[in-house]
Amino acid sequence: MSTVATAARACCARATTASSRSGARRATAVDKPSSIARRRRVTARHAPTDDAVVTDGDTTGLPAIYSAPDGSREAQVLEKLRRVIDPDFGEDIVNCGFVKALTIDDATGAVLFAIELTTPACPVKAEFERQAKAFVGELDWVRKVNVTMTAQPARNDAPETVEGLRRVSHIIAVSSCKGGVGKSTTSVNLAYTLAMMGAKVGILDADVYGPSLPTMISPEVPVLQMDKETGTITPVEYEGVKVVSFGFAGQGSAIMRGPMVSGLINQLLTTTDWGELDYLILDMPPGTGDIQLTLCQVVPITAAVVVTTPQKLAFIDVEKGVRMFAKLAVPCVSVVENMSYFEVDGVRHKPFGEGSGAKICDQYGVPNLFQMPIVPELSACGDTGRPLVLRDPTCETSARYQEVAASVVREVAKLNSGKKPRVDVDPGYDGAFRVEIPGENDGKPFWISAKNVRMSDTSARVKGSNESPDRLMNGAPIPDDIAPLEMSVIGNYAMSITWPDGLSQVAAFTTLAALERLPPRAS
Repeated sequence: MSTVATAARACCARATTASSRSGARRATAVDKPSSIARRRRVTARHAPTDDAVVTDGDTTGLPAIYSAPDGSREAQVLEKLRRVIDPDFGEDIVNCGFVKALTIDDATGAVLFAIELTTPACPVKAEFERQAKAFVGELDWVRKVNVTMTAQPARNDAPETVEGLRRVSHIIAVSSCKGGVGKSTTSVNLAYTLAMMGAKVGILDADVYGPSLPTMISPEVPVLQMDKETGTITPVEYEGVKVVSFGFAGQGSAIMRGPMVSGLINQLLTTTDWGELDYLILDMPPGTGDIQLTLCQVVPITAAVVVTTPQKLAFIDVEKGVRMFAKLAVPCVSVVENMSYFEVDGVRHKPFGEGSGAKICDQYGVPNLFQMPIVPELSACGDTGRPLVLRDPTCETSARYQEVAASVVREVAKLNSGKKPRVDVDPGYDGAFRVEIPGENDGKPFWISAKNVRMSDTSARVKGSNESPDRLMNGAPIPDDIAPLEMSVIGNYAMSITWPDGLSQVAAFTTLAALERLPPRAS
């Protein structure tokens, strides 16, 4: 093995899940015939019969259980479990397909089953287990309830993903587009909070000009290693999280041109052996230039967390980042507004004003806003090499980071499940969009005017003037039959629309749902 410093210099000069699951296995039923006669396994609907009984938490190959014969004890158990509701999907855990491996022992009154969640970091995991035991325990014939909590394994469905990222399930970009707003602090505390919630996590410090991680964490061996034969980088580990930073390459910070930096970041990201991860946090460098675009295009980013401060100046820069992610169809799932306030004798003071974070959420449909207090402990922990969520996991600020992490888990789960919103240009209805949004109009499509959608973007202004948004960027009136050049859905919250006059609009689905509706098109 050699340090990454040599490889990094070479990269600059050029300017360019086999899984180890801690021995987890699925047990095979080996009961005696008399025991087998007593223990009944309900068969999943639309799935093959499986005789295996889960004893050690691996439910990957087992079918979900949706129903059982009417009047059976299995049906009674499933009916009780339908009272456990997933707050994100608004469905019970049976219909969500979470229940697996239901086994009943008639002789002892024991009920055994597994609840397989979408991620090991599910913020309501303990509550699901508590409710499931309580509700099933209400049945008069039940004497014991044994619930095995499991999670789907890390899975990456992007076929073109580079080798080092094949076993990384989700890549979360943390971006601010402006320096000095606490982006790295957010990245590090988010990463360690997810790890404390049970997820396998890695973090890449993508700021080559001023890497922050070597100051914010204190690994025992703070040097990246590279295999001379394969060129694979082995990440540094600290408190169970895998970490890669140019600052651990023995180079300090870098002085190089943009293309060289892009090549180096690409190498650090794609040649690292990340192994099996549920979440890889990308601590993005400030700005919206070539480096950021390269990162977004090289790897399939699942979602973004946007970091800002209350000032208007921060909003102007962060807005550019939200539009960049929209253009690349990367959904922004949360806004973290740092330095929002401090408290004295129970009174909140806002020295930097207010409104930047809320304005981003309102204009671009980002579903979550978290306002972080000004506390000296947060910066002190960052300076001493141990993140606040590790040093004081029960304090108020750590609780806020738990909320941020829970929002990421929740929104990623929504992105991967359920019916997706859809917006299309209707060729049979001049100047109209056909819109389908789950939960709107009883799930049926509705039609809105393309012109009204264009006019709903209050940021659209004629350059150098205060003209109202009923004008194109060149000052001409918006035609009634205006049609977009390109459209794409951004997660579950917005559309990215490119108009003929060059405007790139991010139209939140909440905004589209509030627009005046056209009469349904005749068939």
